[in-house]
This record gives sequence, C-alpha cells and structure tokens, in this order.
Amino acid sequence: MKKLMYTLLIGLMAAALTACGSNDDAKQSKSDDQKTAQTEKQKEAQEKQEKQAKEMQKKLDKQKVDEKKTVAVVNGKKVSGEEYNAALATSQNQYQQMGQDPTSKEAAKQVKQQTIDNLVGQTLLLQEAENKGYKATDEEVNKKLKETKKQFKTDKQFKAALKDAGLTQSQLKSELADSIKYQQYVDKDIQTPEVTDKEIQDYYDQFAKQSQSQASGGKEQSQMPKLEDVKPQIKQQLEQQKKQEALEKKVEELKKNAKVEVKL
Repeated sequence: MKKLMYTLLIGLMAAALTACGSNDDAKQSKSDDQKTAQTEKQKEAQEKQEKQAKEMQKKLDKQKVDEKKTVAVVNGKKVSGEEYNAALATSQNQYQQMGQDPTSKEAAKQVKQQTIDNLVGQTLLLQEAENKGYKATDEEVNKKLKETKKQFKTDKQFKAALKDAGLTQSQLKSELADSIKYQQYVDKDIQTPEVTDKEIQDYYDQFAKQSQSQASGGKEQSQMPKLEDVKPQIKQQLEQQKKQEALEKKVEELKKNAKVEVKL
C-alpha cells in the first residue's frame, strides 16, 4: 500500500491525525483494490487472447505440408513444400486481415488454391525474367542484403531471424537475387496503362458513396477528405491494381505454353 503523502508531525492533535490517517488508508486501500481488480481483468483478457492465438496458430500449422515434398513442377523446376509453407503464411494472413477464418472448411480450400496459384505464377514470371536475360550483380545483392540487415538492431537479431525463417545467409542472398531479377522484369517488361484523372475521380466518388451508405445504415460517417488531399494515395492504389492485373494477365499467357504439374 502507498504511504501517506505527508508525514504526520509530532505534537499536533494526535487523535485527529489518526482519524485522517485511517480515512486516507481506507481510500487508498479501495483505490488499490480497484487497480488490482482492473489489472487482474487485463491479465485474464491477455491470457485469453494468447490462448486463442495459440489455438489458431495450431490450426494454421495443420495446413502446412512436408517441407521436402514437391508441391508442383513448373517447366521442370520443382517447387518445394518449404516454398509452399512460406507462401501459405501470406495467404492465411490476407484472409485474417479481411476478418475471415482461413481454417474454415471453405476458406481452407480457397487458401490452398490461392497459395499454389501464386507459387506457380511467381515461378513462371521468374523463369521469364531469366529467359529475358535479367541478372542480379553481386553489388546489387549485397546492397539489398545490407538494407535487409538494417531492419535489425544487432547482427545477433538478424541471425536469429534467419534461423527462425529456416534460412542461411547464402540462401537469403539467392532469394534476394531472385527478387532483384523479378523486379527488373516487372519494371521494364510489364507495361500498365496510365491512371487517368477520371479514374481517380470515379474511385473517390465510389468511396464517398460507400461512406454515405454506411451513415444511412446507422454507422457514424467520418468526414470525407478533399480529393486533392488524397489524390496521390488513390493514384498509387490504382497503379498497384493495374500492375497486379497486368501480372495476372501475363501469367495466364505464360501458362498456355508452360508445363505445369500440381502435386498437392
């Protein structure tokens, strides 16, 4: 229990001071009891959340496959279970961000299909990048590696993260090289139409309409920002959408002349 804020001085009215001290102690005791009860509730809530998170993680882990298993063969290149599990985590996270349970029966099927489709698509695009002659120099890879290391405070933390990911530094450099080749190909070979002012206006109007609809449904409507304030963000969003659509179209083209065998 906290001590009284002020020291009781000798020679003052002892009885009165004792009464005051008792009242302060009672108030302090009540306050401490309330804080203790609040802390206990917070602790219980945290423990419940942690338990739920662990249970969900167990369900998510059940969707993984043997790391050494070949889940697909794309133009002769084997795609491993290790690669599948890494892509699976991304798909699962996307479903959770949308408020959906990726372990439900229907969602699990969709997650599996989405993951294998993404892997096949990425493999085809990387093969196309290599066929086009795109390469990653040692200088580019080392620069990328340096940027990756900067995300960690110490070299020890970096090495621990590598271990958790099941990667050696050599394997990481190989993946970084692939990402560089892939990005070079996407930037130079995947052409996307320019985002027009009309598209930006239509996107903004649609968002405003949805906001008004939510307000009419009883939800509080937040104040719409001015178009000029959000125009750069909208343009970037539309550019990303167009780039993704162009990549998906390219993958479908590559599939027509590719030999793809899914073994999952």
